[in-house]
Amino acid sequence: MGKAGLAGAVLPSMQTSGSKPCSCPSFKLREVASMYFTMIAVFLVILVVALQGSAPRGSDFPYKVPLDPQGLLELSWNVSYPTQAVHFQLLVRDLQFGLLFGMSDRGEFENADLAVLWSDGHNSYFGDAWSDAQGRLHMDSQQDYQLLGAWRAPEGLYLLFRRAFSTCDPKDYLIEDGTVHLIYGILEKPVHSLQAINISAIHRGLQRVQLLKPNITIPKLPSDMKTMEITAPDIVIPSQETTYWCYMAELPHGFPKHHIIMYEPVITAGNEALVHHMEVFQCAAEYDSFPHYNGPCDSKMKPERLNYCRHVLAAWAMGAQPFYYPEEAGIAFGGPGSSRYLRLEVHYHNPLIFKGRRDSSGIRLYYTATLRRHDAGIMELGLVYTPVMAIPPGEDAFVLTGYCTDKCTQLALPAAGIRIFASQLHTHLAGRKVVTVLLRDGRERQVVNSDDHYSPHFQDIRMLKEVVPVFPGDELITTCTYNTEDRSRATVGGFGILEEMCVNYVHYYPRTQLELCKSAVDPGYLHRYFNLVNRFNDEEVCTCPQVSVPQQFYSVPWNTFNRDVLKSLYSFAPISMHCNKSSAVRFPGEWEKQPLPIVTERLREPVPHCPPSPAPRPAAPIPLDLGELGRD
Repeated sequence: MGKAGLAGAVLPSMQTSGSKPCSCPSFKLREVASMYFTMIAVFLVILVVALQGSAPRGSDFPYKVPLDPQGLLELSWNVSYPTQAVHFQLLVRDLQFGLLFGMSDRGEFENADLAVLWSDGHNSYFGDAWSDAQGRLHMDSQQDYQLLGAWRAPEGLYLLFRRAFSTCDPKDYLIEDGTVHLIYGILEKPVHSLQAINISAIHRGLQRVQLLKPNITIPKLPSDMKTMEITAPDIVIPSQETTYWCYMAELPHGFPKHHIIMYEPVITAGNEALVHHMEVFQCAAEYDSFPHYNGPCDSKMKPERLNYCRHVLAAWAMGAQPFYYPEEAGIAFGGPGSSRYLRLEVHYHNPLIFKGRRDSSGIRLYYTATLRRHDAGIMELGLVYTPVMAIPPGEDAFVLTGYCTDKCTQLALPAAGIRIFASQLHTHLAGRKVVTVLLRDGRERQVVNSDDHYSPHFQDIRMLKEVVPVFPGDELITTCTYNTEDRSRATVGGFGILEEMCVNYVHYYPRTQLELCKSAVDPGYLHRYFNLVNRFNDEEVCTCPQVSVPQQFYSVPWNTFNRDVLKSLYSFAPISMHCNKSSAVRFPGEWEKQPLPIVTERLREPVPHCPPSPAPRPAAPIPLDLGELGRD
């Protein structure tokens, strides 16, 4: 039986009674015509509803991710931009008494938007629900998770449902570009109603994905394409929740210049739920050699020189598809001026503390000796890694902004400009939102990349929905929002994981000499801030030359006045611009005490598209015929 037939077998269906002989009165022509057109209208309504609720085929789900570490829940989905909707297909390998699936701001189970399947042991139900601030579940008055099918297969139970990007229901999550925190819960005992589910007592978790993948045409690959796998050498995954594993690889001697034109993950079978994300870095060309290493990235045994392997060649995160470069560009590796040494970094997420699990995951590079028209480049936007940019403790949404000014792009970019086609946003643990906006003549023209639900635990290179052209004189402003409510002292900028960054690595072509276009507040103005704090506070902040900037920030008493003055300082003080070549040398010019860019016109906030409101329906769950659950 096909999927449609199986779905129909378990969803409730309407039955028609058999015909009975009757004595029919005669009708006037007008009445006959009225009945005829009424029947046509009813038929059209039924046809429209059937078409709207039609289920995509199984082959129509290009994106897939395991939700839980054991791989019992597997989510597949597709995106329809014309209808502004996502179709989800959820495979439950070991169904017990139901499950919860949904979305929330940052993976919380409070104030969440949920699709719920539950059973009392005899009867099963599906419904659209929401949780309040205390985690109590309520049936949604607007049922926007549209169930399209449910069927059993040898591998488990499939649920197929649809959800619009925007429903304009205040209880629903707005699906938008960027990271989406998916949440799940498994019901291990029967429940007699939705309200009887205690979400604090169930097995639950979260998974981060980019739901709204860009609809990009895959370019044709050349016939001389070759592959190279940079993979971990059959390591034993440590029996701890989080591990970053580093492995050094090297290109053959005399390896000539090639273009990487595509890459994809190589995941050891059975470890799909443990390999969280991976990156391949190229090492700095100024060093002739790098030591071999195969071990945890935070180990004291890791050679210090490996810290100079930071040029990203490839990055993958769970749920990401193969990455294709535009057909006119490729990223160069090999040849003169390019290091032979590569560093693979794999993030293992092992919350169930599996022991003895072996792994040889990594990234497969596709490359060609037939060089494309342009070398692709990677440019850093945002803030310089410096402690002069700091976030007070106890902040729920503190904003820092980095600038790539018109003066730098005027000097460093070619007259024809560059084309940005991909972006990787980056902060450390306190980052919550990141956005980069393009300015031209003082007016915001385009969002380059934005993530309002950003997570430092989910970073990958994302293809942009459309290429962003940047010309000499344009400005690029990158803004990061941080949360430090769990911290008792200031968080300063820097390389440490408890320090902060605000970076957008933009991938573009043609490659230029400009590798870094970032800023920081002028140090002299920050010194004035510390002096001001001393004047208006009883506790003295040492501004002696021998005291470091972090120590000065750590000694600031963080009252409302000191917080507000720091925010004001960052919003008006001149900046130190870093308009740097790949050699880390600045382009010629005066870059200190530069004025902040002036924004004369901002982009309008996008207005969510609301689908037509359906006719009022009672907030009732859909009964499903799944047999008795929780039994072998």
